[in-house]
Amino acid sequence: MTVYDAVGGDATFERIVALFYAGVEHDPLLRPLYPDDLGPAKRHLTLFLIQFFGGHPTYSRLRGHPRLRARHLPFPITRAVRDAWIRNMTAALDQVDLPAEARAAMDQYFDAAATFLINRPE
Repeated sequence: MTVYDAVGGDATFERIVALFYAGVEHDPLLRPLYPDDLGPAKRHLTLFLIQFFGGHPTYSRLRGHPRLRARHLPFPITRAVRDAWIRNMTAALDQVDLPAEARAAMDQYFDAAATFLINRPE
């Protein structure tokens, strides 16, 4: 069973992303990195997470290969920004009832991916 299946599919990822961006909207480190309209970013993250965790490949059909590092290079991602991102994602995940194994897989992925995206010194 995939993480996607274990957590209940699209609706759960939509909720996680909505909760995450509710935090981003008020985060002084993260908010300046996003455009005024968070709608496209929410949609992209939702589709990416659905695909990454075993759901449908709509993200790749619409946007091509994820190329996470390349897509994030224009943004100054420091350790502090990475930590703020993790804080907001962890807060979002904490508000959703997830099976323990799925939560562990998500925590592990987010920690590794966020660290990989650091592209600027403090």
